[in-house]
Amino acid sequence: MNRWILAAVLATATLTAHAAEKIRFASSATYPPFESLDSNNQVVGFDIDLAKALCEKMQADCTFTNNAFDSLIPSLKFRRFDAVISGMDITAERSKQVAFTQPYYANSAVVIARSKNFTQQDQLAGKRIGMENGTTHQKYLLEKHPDVVAMAYDSYQNAILDLKNNRLDGVFGDTAVVNQWLKTNPELHTVGEHITDPAYFGTGLGIAVRLDNHALLEKLNAALNAAKADGTLQRINDKWFPQ
Repeated sequence: MNRWILAAVLATATLTAHAAEKIRFASSATYPPFESLDSNNQVVGFDIDLAKALCEKMQADCTFTNNAFDSLIPSLKFRRFDAVISGMDITAERSKQVAFTQPYYANSAVVIARSKNFTQQDQLAGKRIGMENGTTHQKYLLEKHPDVVAMAYDSYQNAILDLKNNRLDGVFGDTAVVNQWLKTNPELHTVGEHITDPAYFGTGLGIAVRLDNHALLEKLNAALNAAKADGTLQRINDKWFPQ
Protein backbone atom coordinates (compact mmCIF):
# COMPACT_ATOMS: atom_id res chain seq x y z
CA MET A 1 0.00 0.00 0.00
CA ASN A 2 1.24 3.49 -0.86
CA ARG A 3 2.59 5.15 2.28
CA TRP A 4 0.47 8.26 1.70
CA ILE A 5 -2.65 6.14 1.44
CA LEU A 6 -1.63 4.25 4.56
CA ALA A 7 -1.12 7.51 6.44
CA ALA A 8 -4.55 8.75 5.36
CA VAL A 9 -6.20 5.52 6.47
CA LEU A 10 -4.48 5.65 9.86
CA ALA A 11 -5.43 9.31 10.32
CA THR A 12 -9.06 8.58 9.50
CA ALA A 13 -9.11 5.65 11.90
CA THR A 14 -7.64 7.80 14.65
CA LEU A 15 -10.24 10.53 14.15
CA THR A 16 -13.04 7.97 14.14
CA ALA A 17 -11.77 6.37 17.33
CA HIS A 18 -11.73 9.74 19.10
CA ALA A 19 -14.98 11.10 17.68
CA ALA A 20 -17.33 11.91 20.53
CA GLU A 21 -20.59 10.02 20.73
CA LYS A 22 -23.55 12.29 20.05
CA ILE A 23 -26.52 12.02 22.41
CA ARG A 24 -29.72 13.98 21.81
CA PHE A 25 -31.55 14.70 25.06
CA ALA A 26 -35.13 15.94 25.26
CA SER A 27 -36.89 17.68 28.14
CA SER A 28 -40.08 19.59 28.74
CA ALA A 29 -38.80 22.96 29.95
CA THR A 30 -41.87 23.82 32.01
CA TYR A 31 -40.85 22.47 35.40
CA PRO A 32 -38.27 24.56 37.23
CA PRO A 33 -35.93 23.90 38.89
CA PHE A 34 -35.67 20.57 37.05
CA GLU A 35 -35.86 22.27 33.64
CA SER A 36 -36.98 25.62 32.26
CA LEU A 37 -36.02 28.14 29.58
CA ASP A 38 -33.61 30.97 30.42
CA SER A 39 -33.60 34.49 28.94
CA ASN A 40 -31.73 33.16 25.90
CA ASN A 41 -34.36 30.45 25.31
CA GLN A 42 -31.91 27.74 26.38
CA VAL A 43 -33.00 24.77 28.49
CA VAL A 44 -31.48 25.00 31.98
CA GLY A 45 -32.02 23.35 35.35
CA PHE A 46 -31.07 20.48 37.63
CA ASP A 47 -31.73 17.82 34.99
CA ILE A 48 -29.73 19.69 32.36
CA ASP A 49 -26.71 20.19 34.62
CA LEU A 50 -26.84 16.51 35.54
CA ALA A 51 -27.08 15.40 31.91
CA LYS A 52 -24.13 17.64 30.97
CA ALA A 53 -22.08 16.16 33.82
CA LEU A 54 -22.93 12.64 32.66
CA CYS A 55 -22.00 13.53 29.09
CA GLU A 56 -18.65 14.81 30.29
CA LYS A 57 -17.99 11.54 32.09
CA MET A 58 -19.03 9.60 28.98
CA GLN A 59 -16.98 11.94 26.77
CA ALA A 60 -20.10 12.46 24.69
CA ASP A 61 -21.33 15.46 22.71
CA CYS A 62 -24.85 16.18 23.95
CA THR A 63 -27.64 18.45 22.74
CA PHE A 64 -30.91 19.44 24.41
CA THR A 65 -34.33 20.23 22.97
CA ASN A 66 -37.58 21.40 24.51
CA ASN A 67 -40.72 19.34 23.86
CA ALA A 68 -44.22 18.94 25.30
CA PHE A 69 -44.12 16.48 28.19
CA ASP A 70 -46.80 14.19 26.80
CA SER A 71 -44.83 13.87 23.52
CA LEU A 72 -41.53 12.81 25.11
CA ILE A 73 -41.97 9.04 25.22
CA PRO A 74 -43.68 8.72 21.81
CA SER A 75 -40.97 10.88 20.19
CA LEU A 76 -38.23 8.87 21.90
CA LYS A 77 -39.70 5.66 20.52
CA PHE A 78 -39.76 7.24 17.04
CA ARG A 79 -36.02 8.03 17.40
CA ARG A 80 -36.39 11.81 17.28
CA PHE A 81 -33.90 11.88 20.15
CA ASP A 82 -31.87 9.39 22.16
CA ALA A 83 -32.77 10.04 25.80
CA VAL A 84 -35.31 11.87 27.95
CA ILE A 85 -34.40 13.67 31.16
CA SER A 86 -37.39 15.62 32.38
CA GLY A 87 -38.26 14.93 35.99
CA MET A 88 -39.85 11.69 34.79
CA ASP A 89 -41.05 9.20 37.38
CA ILE A 90 -40.04 5.59 36.84
CA THR A 91 -43.27 3.59 36.68
CA ALA A 92 -44.15 0.05 35.65
CA GLU A 93 -46.40 1.32 32.87
CA ARG A 94 -43.73 3.58 31.36
CA SER A 95 -41.15 0.81 31.70
CA LYS A 96 -43.14 -1.21 29.18
CA GLN A 97 -42.39 1.47 26.58
CA VAL A 98 -38.91 2.72 27.52
CA ALA A 99 -35.92 1.65 29.61
CA PHE A 100 -34.96 3.72 32.64
CA THR A 101 -31.64 4.27 34.29
CA GLN A 102 -31.27 3.81 38.00
CA PRO A 103 -33.07 6.58 39.92
CA TYR A 104 -31.12 9.81 40.20
CA TYR A 105 -33.59 11.64 42.45
CA ALA A 106 -35.93 10.32 45.14
CA ASN A 107 -39.43 11.58 44.59
CA SER A 108 -42.75 12.23 46.25
CA ALA A 109 -45.72 14.44 45.39
CA VAL A 110 -47.99 16.86 47.20
CA VAL A 111 -51.02 19.05 46.61
CA ILE A 112 -50.82 22.78 47.24
CA ALA A 113 -53.77 25.10 47.69
CA ARG A 114 -54.58 28.71 48.41
CA SER A 115 -57.60 28.42 50.63
CA LYS A 116 -56.87 27.68 54.28
CA ASN A 117 -60.18 25.84 54.36
CA PHE A 118 -58.68 23.13 52.15
CA THR A 119 -56.05 21.46 54.32
CA GLN A 120 -56.48 17.67 54.08
CA GLN A 121 -56.41 15.17 51.22
CA ASP A 122 -59.76 13.72 52.31
CA GLN A 123 -61.21 17.07 51.22
CA LEU A 124 -60.17 16.58 47.60
CA ALA A 125 -63.60 15.40 46.39
CA GLY A 126 -65.09 17.87 43.93
CA LYS A 127 -62.04 20.12 43.97
CA ARG A 128 -60.49 21.45 40.76
CA ILE A 129 -56.87 20.28 40.85
CA GLY A 130 -54.38 21.28 38.17
CA MET A 131 -51.38 19.33 36.88
CA GLU A 132 -49.36 19.01 33.67
CA ASN A 133 -50.82 16.81 30.97
CA GLY A 134 -49.28 13.35 30.65
CA THR A 135 -47.71 13.30 34.12
CA THR A 136 -47.95 10.70 36.85
CA HIS A 137 -49.76 13.37 38.89
CA GLN A 138 -52.58 13.32 36.36
CA LYS A 139 -52.66 9.51 36.28
CA TYR A 140 -52.68 9.30 40.07
CA LEU A 141 -55.63 11.65 40.45
CA LEU A 142 -57.64 9.99 37.69
CA GLU A 143 -57.10 6.51 39.15
CA LYS A 144 -57.00 7.19 42.90
CA HIS A 145 -59.32 10.19 43.17
CA PRO A 146 -61.92 9.93 40.38
CA ASP A 147 -64.11 12.31 42.39
CA VAL A 148 -61.57 15.10 41.78
CA VAL A 149 -61.96 17.46 38.82
CA ALA A 150 -58.52 16.91 37.24
CA MET A 151 -57.54 19.92 35.12
CA ALA A 152 -54.69 19.20 32.66
CA TYR A 153 -52.37 22.05 31.65
CA ASP A 154 -49.59 22.42 29.11
CA SER A 155 -47.33 23.77 31.85
CA TYR A 156 -47.29 24.05 35.62
CA GLN A 157 -46.70 27.79 35.35
CA ASN A 158 -50.18 28.20 33.87
CA ALA A 159 -51.68 25.97 36.55
CA ILE A 160 -50.07 28.02 39.33
CA LEU A 161 -51.33 31.22 37.71
CA ASP A 162 -54.89 29.86 37.67
CA LEU A 163 -54.54 28.74 41.28
CA LYS A 164 -53.46 32.21 42.36
CA ASN A 165 -56.41 33.70 40.45
CA ASN A 166 -58.90 31.32 42.10
CA ARG A 167 -59.65 29.39 38.92
CA LEU A 168 -58.29 26.24 40.58
CA ASP A 169 -58.60 24.87 44.12
CA GLY A 170 -55.17 23.25 44.09
CA VAL A 171 -52.17 22.09 42.06
CA PHE A 172 -50.54 18.67 42.31
CA GLY A 173 -46.78 18.39 41.71
CA ASP A 174 -43.47 16.91 42.82
CA THR A 175 -42.47 17.84 46.36
CA ALA A 176 -39.08 19.28 45.36
CA VAL A 177 -40.67 21.60 42.81
CA VAL A 178 -43.59 22.51 45.07
CA ASN A 179 -41.14 23.57 47.77
CA GLN A 180 -39.64 26.07 45.35
CA TRP A 181 -43.09 27.42 44.49
CA LEU A 182 -43.88 27.91 48.18
CA LYS A 183 -40.77 30.06 48.66
CA THR A 184 -42.04 32.65 46.19
CA ASN A 185 -45.77 32.23 46.81
CA PRO A 186 -46.31 32.50 50.57
CA GLU A 187 -50.08 32.56 50.14
CA LEU A 188 -49.95 28.88 49.07
CA HIS A 189 -49.63 25.90 51.41
CA THR A 190 -49.34 22.13 51.22
CA VAL A 191 -52.38 19.94 51.67
CA GLY A 192 -51.89 16.84 53.82
CA GLU A 193 -48.95 14.46 53.67
CA HIS A 194 -46.49 13.79 50.87
CA ILE A 195 -47.60 11.00 48.54
CA THR A 196 -45.04 8.25 47.93
CA ASP A 197 -47.16 5.55 46.28
CA PRO A 198 -44.47 3.45 44.50
CA ALA A 199 -46.76 2.75 41.59
CA TYR A 200 -46.61 6.46 40.74
CA PHE A 201 -43.87 8.34 42.60
CA GLY A 202 -41.97 6.21 45.09
CA THR A 203 -39.39 4.67 42.75
CA GLY A 204 -37.77 8.00 41.84
CA LEU A 205 -36.84 9.92 38.71
CA GLY A 206 -34.91 8.28 35.88
CA ILE A 207 -33.48 8.97 32.43
CA ALA A 208 -35.42 7.18 29.68
CA VAL A 209 -33.92 5.55 26.58
CA ARG A 210 -35.38 3.22 23.99
CA LEU A 211 -35.90 -0.36 25.09
CA ASP A 212 -33.33 -1.66 22.61
CA ASN A 213 -30.64 0.91 23.41
CA HIS A 214 -28.77 -1.24 25.93
CA ALA A 215 -25.40 0.38 25.21
CA LEU A 216 -26.57 3.90 26.09
CA LEU A 217 -28.40 2.65 29.17
CA GLU A 218 -25.25 0.99 30.47
CA LYS A 219 -23.15 4.11 29.82
CA LEU A 220 -25.65 6.37 31.57
CA ASN A 221 -25.83 4.08 34.60
CA ALA A 222 -22.04 3.92 34.81
CA ALA A 223 -21.84 7.72 34.59
CA LEU A 224 -24.54 8.08 37.26
CA ASN A 225 -22.60 5.77 39.56
CA ALA A 226 -19.50 7.88 39.03
CA ALA A 227 -21.44 11.12 39.61
CA LYS A 228 -22.79 9.77 42.88
CA ALA A 229 -19.40 8.48 44.01
CA ASP A 230 -17.39 11.64 43.34
CA GLY A 231 -19.97 14.09 44.71
CA THR A 232 -21.02 15.57 41.36
CA LEU A 233 -24.67 14.68 41.84
CA GLN A 234 -24.73 16.15 45.34
CA ARG A 235 -23.13 19.41 44.16
CA ILE A 236 -25.73 19.79 41.42
CA ASN A 237 -28.49 18.99 43.92
CA ASP A 238 -27.19 21.63 46.35
CA LYS A 239 -27.10 24.23 43.56
CA TRP A 240 -30.71 23.76 42.45
CA PHE A 241 -32.31 22.65 45.73
CA PRO A 242 -30.60 24.75 48.42
CA GLN A 243 -31.74 24.13 51.97
